[in-house]
Amino acid sequence: MLGVRRVGHGGTLDPFATGVLPLLVGAATKFERRMHEAAKAYDAVIRLGRETATDDREGATTREAPVPRLDEATLETALATLRGVIEQIPPAYSAVKVEGRRAYARARAGESVELAARRVQVYRLDVFDRKAEDLRVLVVCSSGTYVRAIARDLGRALGSAAHLATLRRLAVGALDASDALTPTAVRSLGRDGALAALRPADDAILELPRRFLEAPAATIVFSGESA
Repeated sequence: MLGVRRVGHGGTLDPFATGVLPLLVGAATKFERRMHEAAKAYDAVIRLGRETATDDREGATTREAPVPRLDEATLETALATLRGVIEQIPPAYSAVKVEGRRAYARARAGESVELAARRVQVYRLDVFDRKAEDLRVLVVCSSGTYVRAIARDLGRALGSAAHLATLRRLAVGALDASDALTPTAVRSLGRDGALAALRPADDAILELPRRFLEAPAATIVFSGESA
């Protein structure tokens, strides 16, 4: 569409997820490493009662456990263990390399995958809606954090089991879902219009909008639907 050979991305999404996927065009592909420094914000639904091989809804069930009756104090205690700088074990079905091969390739081949914990940072982890076995959460985290692993570990911290049911990436740094363009919209702009819509690849796009750190979670997530 743009007539440019060099097009890259600033962080993939899981196949069932929606939301922001940063695309880097032309010389901006050199900015890829810097893009991975940007914090990310997600709207996610964590479903209690079942763990899966992939830690999300698409994997086979590996363990089931009763869904506990949760009071606010119990839930907050469990959430607190997953905030801040934490050691997180990535999902077995992930792009992490093990002896030169992607973990998901080994897992799909039936191999046993043991991944080492990695240090990541979770700036915010807030539940803003609860329905039966579902917890809808706002996650603001560093690059390299797996929301699927947060779902898995929250279930265990609550004495149950859990997996990720839905995921929407709200922002990557200053690149906000409310400003994003769909492929259809890009085509409708034409080449010149699409080029004019591109953002400069500089440090200004790395800073997460202040509202993701300060505003109530419900305001952030529903702002595009009701205001």
